[in-house]
Amino acid sequence: MDEFFDRTAAEGSEEEEEFDEEAGDAAARPRPPKATHGDPGDSSEEEDDDDEEEERKIREGFIVDEDEEDEEGRQRRREKRKRRREEKEAEDDLLDEEDLDLIGETHPGLDRRQAEQSKFKRLKRGHREDRPASEARGVEDIFSDEEEGADGAAAAPRGRAFGYPGDDMDDFIEQDEFPDEEQGGLDDDLGIRAPKRAGFADLQNLKDSGLDEADLEDMRGAFGEGDEFGWALDAELEHNEEQINPDKPLELKDVFEPSQLIEKMLTDEDNKIRMTDVPERFQLARKPYQDVKELSGEQLAERHAEEATFISNALFPRKRMEPKLREPFEAALKQVLHFMNVDDYEPAFIFQNRKDYLIHSEQVPISPDPSHPNAPDYKVNAEKLLGQDDLWAVMEQDLKYRAFAERREAIYKSLETLKSMDADFHDPVFEDLIPSAAQIEDLQDVQDYLNFQYSAQLKDLSIAEAETNGTQKRARGNKSVWDKVRAGPAYHLVRAFGIAADAMAQNLDKTGRRTYTEDTDKRPDDFADTLVQDPEYRTGEDVLSAAKAMFVEEVVMSPRMRRFLRKAYYGKMVFDVRRTEKGLKQIDEEHPYYEFKYLRNWEPKNFLFERPELFLKMLKAEREGLVEVQVRLQGEKRLKDDLYKAIESDNFSEVADAWNVLRKECVDVAMTKLHRVIARGVKDTIKNECENSIATLCRKAYTDRLDQAPYRPTGMVLGTIPRVLALSNGVGNRDDAICWAYMEENGRVQENGKFTALRLGNEEKGVPDGKDVAPFIELVERRKPDVIAVSGWSAETRKLYTDLRDIVDKHRLMGAPYEDQEEDRERQDPLDVVIVNDEVARLYQNSPRAETDHPGVPKLTRYAVALARYMQNPMKEYAALGRDITSIAFDSNQHLIPEDKLVRHLETSMVDMVNLVGVDINEAVGDAYTANLLPYVCGLGPRKAAQMLKIINLNGGEVVNRGDLAGDLDRGMKPAVSPNVWVNCASFVYIDYDSAETPDSGGPDAPDYLDNTRIHPEDYDLARKIAADALELDEEDIKAEVEDNGGGPSAVVRRLIKEEQQDKVNDLVLEQYAEQLERQMQQRKRATLETIRAELQNPFEELRHNFNYVGSDQIFTMLTGETEESLREGMVVPVSVKRTFPTYVEVKLDCGIEGGISETEYPEEMQRQQLEPRQVWSMHQTIRAKITFIDRKKLTAQLTLRDNEMRNPFKRHFDHGLDEWDEELESRDKKEARKVIDASTGRAQRVIKHPLFRPFNSAQAVEFLGPQARGDCVIRPSSKGPDHLAVTWKVHEGVFQHIDVLELDKENEFSVGKVLRVGGKWSYSDLDELIFQHVKSMAKKVEEMMGDERYQSGSRQQTEQWLTTYTEANPKRSMYAFCLNAKYPGYFYLCFKAGQNAPLSNWPVKVIPNAFELKGHKYPDMRALKNGFKLLFANAGPGGQQNGVPRR
Repeated sequence: MDEFFDRTAAEGSEEEEEFDEEAGDAAARPRPPKATHGDPGDSSEEEDDDDEEEERKIREGFIVDEDEEDEEGRQRRREKRKRRREEKEAEDDLLDEEDLDLIGETHPGLDRRQAEQSKFKRLKRGHREDRPASEARGVEDIFSDEEEGADGAAAAPRGRAFGYPGDDMDDFIEQDEFPDEEQGGLDDDLGIRAPKRAGFADLQNLKDSGLDEADLEDMRGAFGEGDEFGWALDAELEHNEEQINPDKPLELKDVFEPSQLIEKMLTDEDNKIRMTDVPERFQLARKPYQDVKELSGEQLAERHAEEATFISNALFPRKRMEPKLREPFEAALKQVLHFMNVDDYEPAFIFQNRKDYLIHSEQVPISPDPSHPNAPDYKVNAEKLLGQDDLWAVMEQDLKYRAFAERREAIYKSLETLKSMDADFHDPVFEDLIPSAAQIEDLQDVQDYLNFQYSAQLKDLSIAEAETNGTQKRARGNKSVWDKVRAGPAYHLVRAFGIAADAMAQNLDKTGRRTYTEDTDKRPDDFADTLVQDPEYRTGEDVLSAAKAMFVEEVVMSPRMRRFLRKAYYGKMVFDVRRTEKGLKQIDEEHPYYEFKYLRNWEPKNFLFERPELFLKMLKAEREGLVEVQVRLQGEKRLKDDLYKAIESDNFSEVADAWNVLRKECVDVAMTKLHRVIARGVKDTIKNECENSIATLCRKAYTDRLDQAPYRPTGMVLGTIPRVLALSNGVGNRDDAICWAYMEENGRVQENGKFTALRLGNEEKGVPDGKDVAPFIELVERRKPDVIAVSGWSAETRKLYTDLRDIVDKHRLMGAPYEDQEEDRERQDPLDVVIVNDEVARLYQNSPRAETDHPGVPKLTRYAVALARYMQNPMKEYAALGRDITSIAFDSNQHLIPEDKLVRHLETSMVDMVNLVGVDINEAVGDAYTANLLPYVCGLGPRKAAQMLKIINLNGGEVVNRGDLAGDLDRGMKPAVSPNVWVNCASFVYIDYDSAETPDSGGPDAPDYLDNTRIHPEDYDLARKIAADALELDEEDIKAEVEDNGGGPSAVVRRLIKEEQQDKVNDLVLEQYAEQLERQMQQRKRATLETIRAELQNPFEELRHNFNYVGSDQIFTMLTGETEESLREGMVVPVSVKRTFPTYVEVKLDCGIEGGISETEYPEEMQRQQLEPRQVWSMHQTIRAKITFIDRKKLTAQLTLRDNEMRNPFKRHFDHGLDEWDEELESRDKKEARKVIDASTGRAQRVIKHPLFRPFNSAQAVEFLGPQARGDCVIRPSSKGPDHLAVTWKVHEGVFQHIDVLELDKENEFSVGKVLRVGGKWSYSDLDELIFQHVKSMAKKVEEMMGDERYQSGSRQQTEQWLTTYTEANPKRSMYAFCLNAKYPGYFYLCFKAGQNAPLSNWPVKVIPNAFELKGHKYPDMRALKNGFKLLFANAGPGGQQNGVPRR
């Protein structure tokens, strides 16, 4: 806690006060200067002598620079600090005058010093009498005058005067040394007792405390000898003294907060990651584990062989390969593990540059073909063993194996220690189970058994080791309860059970010879009576209870028993869901958890392979207290019978029967405990697998988004960057502008602006074109974009898209011209208009990054800029999001998995794609968006990528060839990456090569064509050899090209490119190269050779798929926010009436979809009475209708109002197998719900088919709405009778309004009235209209009020205080403000103060549908309300009504 206290004295510029006895007041005198070099000032004479000695040494030139200081000087300083510390400890042991005053007040009869003595005279006193730390003084000695100086205070060790030991934590916080008065003042300021250090606690002094020897021994056993923490105090003191060193260089951690350093990746740990020559992702992943490189080559080979089997057991079954491939699969795994753990190659590097080791090929003999006598007599069958996804899975499994191996090693180490204590130590449990352990759970069972069975020995070993090493020592505590039982007489009864827990498990598992249970000659209770021993076991029942508990615990802790049962559970377990009382009430048929409310008998494979999200939802519901997810073992009765047989004795006697009954009781209790242990582990394992399944789905979806090249203009090569004109109308409201931005190929926004009317006119009807049609055409013809990108977040975007298509077609706006190879002529196609995926743009427009990139432009324009960037390079846009990538929905269930796991899986996808595409390193130096890709390059990470860019800039800001990244001492270039990291990343960063600008000379600083390819520098010689063979050059020609012409090593490649002879490499037979390399160099390079051939012809060819056009379903979700699950045919939804015609009604859904209701779909009653729609409905009225058809492409829908259709709304159907749904319990719950009787009225509980209806009372409604958003509501039964309903809605946090709804024109007691009246003023035709036009409209007004500049978020008292402060600061001005009235929901206070001297006043403002009500006047919005208030106040005057309380 040193950082909480200021260790330095006050500045010397301040003055102390010295009491002038004659004048009777304080006189100022200068304070002595503060001690330098961090040493606290001290008034001791010895220190003054030291200072004089130091000055003399300086005069004599004794002190030299710190760099030349010898060990003798440091030793003197240490002795000096030690001497000061001893003096301080002795002085701190003395009582100061405040302590004595306190004691004197407590004991007024005791002699005390004169109160009138001036406290300032203590400044003149000398040193107090030193007293040994162990010397105790009685109370009668406290006030003795045995001290130096007539007016000195009694000196006694604090606390010990009363017979208690010294405080072990004395001097834990060391204060600076001050004169007594200053120290006392500091203590007062801090509000604490000044800490002291009087030495260690001396428990020997407790002999006078009245405790007998037994009590003292117990205290020593519990708390030790009192010096257990002395090492910590010494270490802390040494650390504090080191911190005071003034010559210590200033570090970042001395200036910035730790959180800032962590955020900026500037901690010592981050710097270590930067400098360590291991890929950053490997360092972070392997941080908790030991480095395997410390092992010898033989140990590594043995480890990799075992690990390959370990990983193969997990991955091979998922691959569904032929069994004969198991051996080559493990061999490939072994090689991959060597690449990862020894060579430190990342998965992306292995996949790109070691692909041959991931493929198994074999030569299969074939019959000779007479027509091809020179053809080989075999064919090669190649099988891909490991893919890119598999390599990441291997990396994940490698981490699991590391944890497994380290846990096993820790157990072996503990066993070796036990054997060193006891040469005869032998336990077959360890010998049998550790070598056969296959998963971490098996080792955890063994670890639990070790800690349980040998806890006392391990504790003694730990204490002995700590004492030997001088590290922290724990106090010797009492034994555990099981150790006490094991050491007491009750354990004789445990052994009398006749069989050990491990032997019983062996009998059950049928491993080894069967152990037969032996009976004693006494019954259990009689045998227990013979073991009674005070005070632990006073009766035989106590002995019996302890023995039973001990035997049960031994069975539970038996690793063999756990392994057997775990195997049984995984083979025959099923899951049942049991709803809780809370779940019974909250999970109705519309609840998302209803699909598993009555689920039972579900096997794990259903979750793992079909519905992983369902299991995670079940666990989430369990955490919320709505259900219980139970693990049940099928055939549990048979298993118990087998357990009974394994433990029972075969004897026939009354004694044997009694023992067998006891054994069965223990088995039953043990099985209950074991069930909890195994069920918890099983649920965790399946949960982890289900999370991995969903994370894998997210990774695949992310890969699909990344695996798309930039939009390719017609006739252009894939990978060409387009010119983009992006437009958006955002929400698409009537007055909203259409923002646009034009972006060139280089990613710069050249122009942006706004349009308001882009719709074509109608010549037949005389409607002209929109005023912005002509400017739009002029813009397109001037800028000549390759594509028009459109997007937004409303259905109106579809109309904008249609309008733009119409303009392009009518005015023949064409794209860029291109050469038609088939027709051998230049062509132009109509300009393409594309709806773009906007998930990145939505995040970008509101981000600080957008404000920095494009300050001063509207958010919608930034949105358009992001759309254009997405069209040019989707991968860069996703990479720029960083951790915000989790805000994008890749799967509807991704919220069920931890964010860190999701980020980890998504990052692997980005790493794979970035390394497939490559990064132009010089572009990354100058472009931040390209630099965002560098952390995902193989070997790098955010820290190493930043370090790379920093060094490149120091080296001149340009990389000429890949070798520059590794540094060049001759040219004075620092290495941007370390050697191993360079090997990882070299082939994935490239330098753009321009043959026209490249000189023919090939020095070390000359560009190399191969640096612009995916070919790794280690394979450059192969590439040069292939180029020479393609050009048919012999060795002399190559030498002349390289040396005589000064072309450098890649001169042959340069010639191949300049002569445009790349196609000749296709004539080479690479198979012969591969065979020669494998035979002579033991290198497998067949796939690498293919890569070289492809790269020589087309360097860094675009390998991503074509740009992904957004599909109809995705557009539907993007523009409406609805999915196939949330909006589908058959659902009854609220719609707003737009226009009515005799035969047709136009409506609009809440999501923005336009719909229609034809004449045949009108209600039957309306058709019978021959009413027209305008007589029944008005514009903007909200009604309920049933969807009959949705056109997801055109964003339209057809609906019906027919009564027979409305009575049968959509109902979710769940596909459950036979006996997988508890229909009996479901039926019983529904029957009980219908029978629920309202206790207050005796009426049956109403049930209304509406998504917002809940059978709640007011308290339950408030509890339910607590975590919901403002404006959310529930419809519930009313206590006023069957013709009333209640609506509870959330006004604000902790404020809820209950609305009484009177039902009129009811068909029966349980139906909803056709007229719903609220407050006698407002009437509605159905519940949807009531919610939309009454509750939601009031909620909008509340939002409007709270968003106003005059609104204060505090209470009325806080608002009035603000008004008072304001008028005091502005005396001539009046002020008013609004605040919430929490006592009366739906009301606000209008608080005002008409000047500084005017009284505080307030008027109530009531929120009503679509308006505010103030003093009987209604105002439609806040502006009108404020103007109305001013008018009312002016008319009423200051003497008008000052305060108002709403009447109810």
